[in-house]
Amino acid sequence: MAAIKRLCVYCASSRGTKEIYRQTAVQLGTLLADSGIELVYGGGRVGLMGLIADAALARNGHVTGIIPCHLRDREVAHPNARLVVVGSMHERKQRMFDLSDAFVSLPGGLGTLDETIEILTWKQLGLHDKPIVIVDVEGYWAPLSALIEHTIAHGFAPPAARGFFRTVAAVDEILPALAALPEPTIRGDSRLA
Repeated sequence: MAAIKRLCVYCASSRGTKEIYRQTAVQLGTLLADSGIELVYGGGRVGLMGLIADAALARNGHVTGIIPCHLRDREVAHPNARLVVVGSMHERKQRMFDLSDAFVSLPGGLGTLDETIEILTWKQLGLHDKPIVIVDVEGYWAPLSALIEHTIAHGFAPPAARGFFRTVAAVDEILPALAALPEPTIRGDSRLA
């Protein structure tokens, strides 16, 4: 796999119930900055989003936040990230896709789940083959893995769906997982989705 220059991280706008979720966000922000990889994320200053951005910025990392104008207007935009303001949540996901070489999902809520499922769906549809890594902190994403297995077992997803993503347990496994994946061959145009 070629070097990842920009990594899109899907994560929560809340901090969650466990300290390990917060630690994971900080560790990933630090890792990205120290590795010279730009963070592309949802642009928020709150929750895990704020923590990952703060950690990257504290190490002089490059941080680009994609935020819809309605969230910026609610004053949840990160004041120190380079912000790209878009008109809708759909545009946000498109821009995050366009700017990124790969995707990582940390624990999160419905928005994180939506982003993760959508990027997996685009991969299934052949719109891209960029790497996707899910960080299964203390089994957080085990229900998603079980659901994907359920859809395969019932004939609603192909067995190949298992290969659309890699699951890792900790931040220090992310970059090796990405390095082990093949170079993307589909440039991808999610506007076709």
